[in-house]
Amino acid sequence: MSEDSGRDPSEATPGREPPGPTSGREPSGAAPGNRDGETRKTVWVALAANVGIAVAKAIGGAVAGSPALLSEAAHSVADSLNELFLLAALKRSERPADHLHPFGYGKERFFWSLLAAVGIFVTGGCFSFFQGIEAFHAGESESREGYLIGLLVLALAMLAEGTSLIRALSQVRSQAKSHHRSTLGEIRNTQDPTLRTVLAEDSTACLGVLLALLGMALHMTTGNGAYEAWAALLIGALLVYVAFMLGKSARAQLIGEAAAPELQQQVITFLHDQPEIDTVTAAMTMQLGPDSVMLAARIDLVAGLDSEQVEEALMRTKAELRARWPQLDQLFLDVTDASSADRARAVRARHRLDDVVERRRQVDGI
Repeated sequence: MSEDSGRDPSEATPGREPPGPTSGREPSGAAPGNRDGETRKTVWVALAANVGIAVAKAIGGAVAGSPALLSEAAHSVADSLNELFLLAALKRSERPADHLHPFGYGKERFFWSLLAAVGIFVTGGCFSFFQGIEAFHAGESESREGYLIGLLVLALAMLAEGTSLIRALSQVRSQAKSHHRSTLGEIRNTQDPTLRTVLAEDSTACLGVLLALLGMALHMTTGNGAYEAWAALLIGALLVYVAFMLGKSARAQLIGEAAAPELQQQVITFLHDQPEIDTVTAAMTMQLGPDSVMLAARIDLVAGLDSEQVEEALMRTKAELRARWPQLDQLFLDVTDASSADRARAVRARHRLDDVVERRRQVDGI
């Protein structure tokens, strides 16, 4: 590509390692290392809560003979395994770029979050469906003392899961404030699959505990075990839905999802504002990690520039792009001659992008 003529000293070159995906920072100036440290603490809190809860639920479910409680135990086991996946993702994604992976290992997080989604589906969802179906045919007599133990276990589980959820929400609110958007908007738009997975797990766990509590309470009150069976099936359906949504998001990021539309819009506007650039015919982005974005833009320069002016303009533009958006750690500017069709296509694409950004702002309440 002709952008090589404008490559600055930090650009990737043969025999030199390019900057890794963790070198980007949030626009607010928050270092990704600090944010990763907070995410790691959030995952450890969730892991400690889930391990303790899984043991308590399994014992309580065995004593009470409660399918809903056993389903919740499976849910907590799945969440515990997933926290280990997420810790592995945080560790492995920090590795620097090398000759085998010149763009770094940022997508490790997307891969491990996909495994976490599979874990929720298999270990949690499928086992909960199995428990619910079995409960319809079991016909076992319930033990009131055992069920009281089970309800106590679920109350303690709600306390632990709620604590973990509050921790995750606190981190989300902090990031939302730094990004100048609402908490709900941050949840929708965060590029960190680790935090998104923990938040989904904790939210689902709290709702699952409520379903199990309701099923057990109705069983104790009416003597009809079908209530618990339905509670187990609802927990299973909830887990399958969450697993599907997390897996869908991880898939999009793994196969090469574009950067946030807001970032695309800002970058294109910045490029158009450069005096040497006449038209931006294309600006393609790819999310390489939570804090790493690749930008490949085709630009048509104004007439009358000599080679030195072109080189100086490209180097200055790249430096300013990195200064404004440090997450753009892989930049490729391709100088090209734009045809009238290219210009018309670029205008239509920019209008579509503006519409997408406006709709997102309306949804997020910004």
